[in-house]
Amino acid sequence: MSEPLLIRYMQPLLAGRRAECFDLISDAVSNGLRADEAVQEVVWPAMAQIDRLYRDDRINTAIEHMACRINRTVADQLQAHLPKLARRGKRLLISCADTVHEELGAQMMADLFQADGWEAYFVGGGVPSDEVLGMVGELRPDLLLIFGTEPHGVPEVRQLVELIREVGACPTMNIMVSGGIYNRADGLWEEVGADVFAPTAREVLGLANDLKPREPQPPRLGLVKKRRRRRRTTPSCTVVDQARDEKSRELQPVRL
Repeated sequence: MSEPLLIRYMQPLLAGRRAECFDLISDAVSNGLRADEAVQEVVWPAMAQIDRLYRDDRINTAIEHMACRINRTVADQLQAHLPKLARRGKRLLISCADTVHEELGAQMMADLFQADGWEAYFVGGGVPSDEVLGMVGELRPDLLLIFGTEPHGVPEVRQLVELIREVGACPTMNIMVSGGIYNRADGLWEEVGADVFAPTAREVLGLANDLKPREPQPPRLGLVKKRRRRRRTTPSCTVVDQARDEKSRELQPVRL
């Protein structure tokens, strides 16, 4: 059911026909499609497809913006219909890139985790690293999910991960990355220092629920370089005398 629905949903989505998109999802939910399935199998892949089309220059900015905003409204409407599982006693903090597309993906992840029994905190994009670090220390989450980093934001994410580990704000917290550049660049998640990576909403949830608390690592101490003593540059009297003797020997005539 979900695959034909995705195809039927993409057509009005790309055309910006809001009412048709809303009706398609509403009718599907009324006919038995669970709200979490609608998010994971329709809205999420539609979001990914829009992103690919935009990056390949097959749609322009106006169409991309319209589609993102329709998807966001649909996600908001589905949130009220998501099933609510028993509390897991786990806490999640989500940050993301400061773009409409990435915030949509991160918001859907927050909704899905909340429905799955997690206590989810969603800070969105554009939050300074030191404030994210402060929230990690305050909330002590089981998982920090960094969603949808843009290429120019990779160094900042790497610095944030290093800062969290060096400070030891929450040693047992796992750091997961998903979406954005991580879905397109193999192995980048390891380079930024994350503990785990998952490309889709379903895989993110599955891995998160199976993760064990991170083994605390000892703090990395920087190498202390010994100071080299500077040698005296002022020549002593003995050195001056030796140099004067060598000069005088050079000036003596050579006997044949």
